[in-house]
Amino acid sequence: MINIKIATEAHAETLALLGRVTYIESHGHFIGNENDLSEYVKTAFSVSKTRDDINDPNTIFYIISVDELPVGYVKLVLGTTHKSVSSENNCQLERIYILNDFIPLKLGHQLMDYIEEKVKEMQLNTIWLSVYIENKRAIRFYQKNGYQEVGISTFLVNGKGFENLVFSKQI
Repeated sequence: MINIKIATEAHAETLALLGRVTYIESHGHFIGNENDLSEYVKTAFSVSKTRDDINDPNTIFYIISVDELPVGYVKLVLGTTHKSVSSENNCQLERIYILNDFIPLKLGHQLMDYIEEKVKEMQLNTIWLSVYIENKRAIRFYQKNGYQEVGISTFLVNGKGFENLVFSKQI
């Protein structure tokens, strides 16, 4: 059984661990230096950082479970803009992470449909996100889900820039 629910502070450790594992699975091979990767995940997915993010009123986490096992999550950030996104009534889909073993279950599509419905309920009209230009699987996923490329941005990992594509979708 698949379950999606809003995450609370009680999920901080689970989200931090899922973040570390899924980031390494999906992006680790793009980061040339293992020390850079290690330092990045240690900081970006620490329990304390995750707890702070959960307690931020402009950040919402949703966790997806299969048979009660947490296998992924979404991080939405409200009130953030990007110069390539014309709508100011939007949110950023900062993360949609699913453990590799569960990707064949098409959980990403279910999670995306769920998130888009929640965004509609919040009366927002646009979701935007950025994805590493070499992450072809993720780019195809967003395109299949109706997201359009609207710009570029740079994502920093320990001071090293990675070119990202910016996508958006009107909801």
